[in-house]
Amino acid sequence: MNYTEKLLEVCDLHKVYTKDGVPTKALNGISFNVLNGEYLGIMGASGSGKTTLIENIIENTDDKIGVIAGDVISKFDAGRIEKHNAPVVGLNTGKECHLDAHLVGHGLGDLPLDDLDMVIIENVGNLICPVDFDLGSHMRIVVVSVTEGDDTVEKHPLIFQTSDLVVINKVDLADAVGADADKMVNDAKRLNPDVQVIKASLKQGEGLSEIISAINKQKDS
Repeated sequence: MNYTEKLLEVCDLHKVYTKDGVPTKALNGISFNVLNGEYLGIMGASGSGKTTLIENIIENTDDKIGVIAGDVISKFDAGRIEKHNAPVVGLNTGKECHLDAHLVGHGLGDLPLDDLDMVIIENVGNLICPVDFDLGSHMRIVVVSVTEGDDTVEKHPLIFQTSDLVVINKVDLADAVGADADKMVNDAKRLNPDVQVIKASLKQGEGLSEIISAINKQKDS
């Protein structure tokens, strides 16, 4: 096991933490800068395709990317990412269903930040808990799969209202599971009129170029 794996408690988010001598409340948009780099926060349910998206981004961009993989047991996703020769830190959240800024701060200490252009933070797989915990990311991406049901977006409004990009994944399976991908797109746009929504089938590479373009546009803004 070459990647770094940590077992840390998710701490009280109202506590004041110190970063570089500056006290900061974790709830108040804490941000740890990677020089002039970019932070992407990726959220979504288990099995939606978050890790597949990260693998595809690593393989299809020239950016030097580090990854924080958060999960109840993180070694599975972290092991997949490690195979792509990207530095990765697995954060085990135990009984907790989300990452928080303090936990991410510990993980960043094990990444070679001076050598990176981008850090991707993969949150724990669900559409509820991560909503209220700002990890300092420059862009919040939500991945949702048609196999979760085409009412999933409207059932979880908050995470889509606070996202910058929504990926509707596994659209190639929509007919097989009786899901309407266009309904999911419309639901996301109704909840967040400014959000960009991309239909994708990440296993086949469909939609990937649009996703990478959206990320690059955010980086250049």
